[in-house]
Amino acid sequence: MPEAPHHPPQDAPVASARRVGLVLLLLAGGFGAVLVTGFASRETQGQALRDASAAAAIPTVAVVRPQPAAARPLVLPARLAAWQEAPVYARNNGFIRARMVDIGDEVRAGEVLAVIDAPEIEQQLAAATAQLGTITAQRNLSAATARRWEELAARSIVSQQTADEKRGDLAARDSMLTEATANVNRLRAQLGFNRVVAPFDGTVTSRGTDVGALIVAGDTRATPLFTIADRSRIRVYVRVPQAYAGFIAPGLKAEFTVPDHPNRRFTAEVQRSAEALDAQSGSMLVQLVVDNPDGALKPGGYAQLRLEPPRAGGEAVRIPSSALIFRATGVSVALVNAEGVVEIRPVRIAQDLGSELVIGAGLALTDRVIDSPADALRSGDRVRVAERRAGG
Repeated sequence: MPEAPHHPPQDAPVASARRVGLVLLLLAGGFGAVLVTGFASRETQGQALRDASAAAAIPTVAVVRPQPAAARPLVLPARLAAWQEAPVYARNNGFIRARMVDIGDEVRAGEVLAVIDAPEIEQQLAAATAQLGTITAQRNLSAATARRWEELAARSIVSQQTADEKRGDLAARDSMLTEATANVNRLRAQLGFNRVVAPFDGTVTSRGTDVGALIVAGDTRATPLFTIADRSRIRVYVRVPQAYAGFIAPGLKAEFTVPDHPNRRFTAEVQRSAEALDAQSGSMLVQLVVDNPDGALKPGGYAQLRLEPPRAGGEAVRIPSSALIFRATGVSVALVNAEGVVEIRPVRIAQDLGSELVIGAGLALTDRVIDSPADALRSGDRVRVAERRAGG
């Protein structure tokens, strides 16, 4: 007997529709989850980008701590010079007849150093003296004649014109007598220059002649006969850099040493300075003076001078020169507090040490100073700090 056909249940279409709806619901839920996850990821990335942009907008700066402004000694090369030094030349031509001194001799002012033999001047003096005698006799005769003619003119024996001529002749003779006397005095003075004398108390440091040498007067290109130096006091010349020139003043003390007395220290005192800087070296010439009673210091010698700058006041600190800000309002520095907020503060420079500056007012040791600040930096700006010590 044939089998009856099989028919699906009536609720099959309903179950199939439910499955499709469930799948669609699951797909919609997954798509929604994907959308929610994507939106959340984009928001997170956007926030991170905004945070990174905000962080990048805050510059990172190097910060230094001010250091105590301790005085730094300055050691400079110096040269020694005699208190007085003069080359001695001859005033007359001739030959050296005698030499009384040699190098190293101590001489007094006016002491004879050498004698020059100049017979020409002696003969000129003899001739001038004879001429002076002749002119003196002629003048005396003219005076007597003028006196007689004055008496005759007073009695109207001779004319007044003749008496006036005699007085004129006497005046001319008087002038000739004055000239002849001056010529004799000149030659006597010139003859006195045959004795070469010391201009002041001192030591003979050089001798450029000897007995029998020919002397030509007036030639300063020639070697001087002698050189006299007064070593009782010594001048110390040193060139001070511009950064230290501000504290140089008369009365400042300085110590120095010389190679020939390495274990001995000498103290000199600033007497004067050039008050001007050399354009090529940028330094100022300073003269110090030291007594030399035992002659230990030699003119022309080399020395090492130690200058001690005056100590800065209690508020003075030292910072790198790169920390300065130059603006229309004046010199200032940029400070940063613990919150990273910038403050632009004016300062006063007490001393320029080149790579460093001594700040006399405006800073304390506890301040944090921005090194090499940007030109656009202003008070109230925020920065990120990378700290280091001044000079480190």
